Amino acid sequence: MDESRPPASSRIIGVDLARGVALIGMVATHVYPAFTDTATDHPAISPAFTIAAGRAAAAFAVLAGVALVLSTRRRSAAQAQLSVFLRALGIGVIGLALAYADSGIAVILVYYALLFALALPLLRADVPVLVTVAILAMVAVPVISHTVRDDLPVSDLPSPTFADLSRPGPLLAKLTLTGVYPALAWLGYLCAGMAVAQADLRSRVVAVRLFAGGLLLAVVASGTSWLLLGPLGGGEHLEDPATVPGVGNLPQGWFIDSGLYGTTPTDSAWWLAVDTPHSTTPLDLAHTTGTALALLGLALLVAHIPLTRPVTAVGAMTLTFYTLHVVVMSTHALPTDPTWSYVLQILVALTAATAWQLTGRRGPAEAAVSVLPRAARLLRSPRGSSVSLGQRT
Repeated sequence: MDESRPPASSRIIGVDLARGVALIGMVATHVYPAFTDTATDHPAISPAFTIAAGRAAAAFAVLAGVALVLSTRRRSAAQAQLSVFLRALGIGVIGLALAYADSGIAVILVYYALLFALALPLLRADVPVLVTVAILAMVAVPVISHTVRDDLPVSDLPSPTFADLSRPGPLLAKLTLTGVYPALAWLGYLCAGMAVAQADLRSRVVAVRLFAGGLLLAVVASGTSWLLLGPLGGGEHLEDPATVPGVGNLPQGWFIDSGLYGTTPTDSAWWLAVDTPHSTTPLDLAHTTGTALALLGLALLVAHIPLTRPVTAVGAMTLTFYTLHVVVMSTHALPTDPTWSYVLQILVALTAATAWQLTGRRGPAEAAVSVLPRAARLLRSPRGSSVSLGQRT
């Protein structure tokens, strides 16, 4: 979510547009309830969750991988690694602080910080290496996690805080395998984005291929899940009520449709066949990678349209608006009607971002997390002169 703001000509604005759309979708999943009618035995899933649950967060991770490559490719390997590491520290500190806000949101930023740290050895990797790591993260990690999670500390839902730093073992287990956004599996998203960033993202042919290929991957993943759980009978093993990690005793069928909290129950290997949002199964990861790539491809194709500019402006400072969103949600001063709350937040974000863009500056949060990397570059450069920021998205 952290992006610098160099001259607009050096940015690939389609990436900003995709980030803006992802943020708008993520806010919807935080504001709207998962179900529209909980008074029945089979409540309907809300449109917000149907469209954005799992997909918005995954898009951020894929786009973060794109940004890592675009923002560091003009620097030496050592400079790139130091910059990303220091930026990750800043994002992590913001995430730990936001966890104290009573927002009801599982703050993603600490997981992002760890993702960036895990990506350090891969900043100069070529496409075959990145694709291999992505496949291993999306296929092998969920299977291994499924077999070992029962022996790991149980993850509670609250986001990591500074207090959790005193318990490094449970914190590491949460961030890597048992939390809402388990970083070892989510590294697949990041690597997918890093691989995509090595293509010519200004090419319409590349954009069309991303859109079509992403849609195909998403459809194949969901179709495979449907086949395994339906005609092949896997769903019959998932119908009994059981304890869902971090939630308690509720019918598992609710969560198969609406979403989980980063992991699945471990009572049956058939759980690995679901593509439920935030289940972190191979098919969930494949589906949401596909939708993220399709979003990026479409955004690259339409980013030149003037009507998209306010959303693009939001996407250029998503760390700022994500932070403000979490804080505002914790005040409980928003309208109680979710639609009014959502519309108000999005209109304010679009207006403020468009106005801020006229200043030519980074967003406040983006500027804050760039302080350490900038200081490091000044210290490393001859006579204290500033080193070029390089290409940004």
